[in-house]
Amino acid sequence: MSMSRVANRRLSRTIQSIPPSGIRRFFELASSMEGVISLGVGEPDFVTPWNTREAAIASLERGYTAYTSNSGLYELREEICRYLASSFQVNYNPDKEIVVTVGASEGIDLALRAILDPGDEVLVVEPCYVSYDPVVRLAGGVPVAVQTSIDQQFKLTPQQIESKITDRTKAIIFCFPNNPTGSIMTKEELSALADVITRHDLLVISDEIYAELTYDTNHTSFASLPGMKDRTILLSGFSKAFAMTGWRIGYAAGPEDLIQAMVKVHQYTMLCAPIMGQVAALESLRHGMEAKDRMVESYRQRRNYVVKSFEQIGLSCHKPEGAFYAFPSIASTSMSAEEFAEKLILEQKVAVVPGHVFGEGGAQHIRCSYATSLENLEMAIDRIDAFLQQHK
Repeated sequence: MSMSRVANRRLSRTIQSIPPSGIRRFFELASSMEGVISLGVGEPDFVTPWNTREAAIASLERGYTAYTSNSGLYELREEICRYLASSFQVNYNPDKEIVVTVGASEGIDLALRAILDPGDEVLVVEPCYVSYDPVVRLAGGVPVAVQTSIDQQFKLTPQQIESKITDRTKAIIFCFPNNPTGSIMTKEELSALADVITRHDLLVISDEIYAELTYDTNHTSFASLPGMKDRTILLSGFSKAFAMTGWRIGYAAGPEDLIQAMVKVHQYTMLCAPIMGQVAALESLRHGMEAKDRMVESYRQRRNYVVKSFEQIGLSCHKPEGAFYAFPSIASTSMSAEEFAEKLILEQKVAVVPGHVFGEGGAQHIRCSYATSLENLEMAIDRIDAFLQQHK
């Protein structure tokens, strides 16, 4: 049946063309069942460290309940700049080159709305976070998928970018360390992308929300490469590495003209991020590094266990070098990823996410978050093993 025959005239064509999140269905199914072990949620299982929570409580006791500047608390922007300089060797001015956002997710939306005109194309590197394609569409742009694959360990090459560029291409968006694959890009691999990006005058939206979560090599920020800072919007936040998902505090860093355009959208829509969350984020940057490092070490141990265990039960799994996701292949089974995930939760009460929701390159994979206890991971692996034996 054609869209014109089923369209709701009260809704925009764009919103009707966008399907609901492919992840939500499995979260809702898991929440309706008892005894489910969820490997589907991209959320730390750690509680926000006490000193961070205490800072927010103290801010409330002192009556810090008003709006902040649209760009965010100046102290927080200063601290973000210091952190980016010391950790990732990229320097920003807190006055005009930083905006505090309601999570990194709002930063994605602001960046795209600030740079796109109707019909502009954005290269979306897949597999990727499920919001990229829809948010490009909501901003009036045209998403163009650039597929990475297991053959390249889900890394991006200059040739892949070049093959998708047209005279309408405005920007490219990617996330390394990657959600859902856990892949990273080394400094040398990122540098190889810079020439084609410069040659075609592309803007770069670099989602670095998992920057702190690397296990075998240090993260390289794309903006730190020669000549790339002026064309890059760096997005990050406190949700993952600092266990602050529900606080909804992120930030964007970039050239003044791009950031101030994002602030313009932000001030008319969100106004500012919650002040209590900003105070908590400030405490995390000033006194939260030891807790962050302990969490990262725990993820490293879980990563090692999960990869080894998947291989032992017969599911090929490349070694994720960042984030907290494993992306094992289910190609050895006769099932699609969606069928596998649905049967697994119904028969063994283990929730995973089918890889195709992150792009075509994930079609023969499932995403499993190891941001849960080792005990839960052990039980989940046992159940997945039983499931595979049952469906031989």
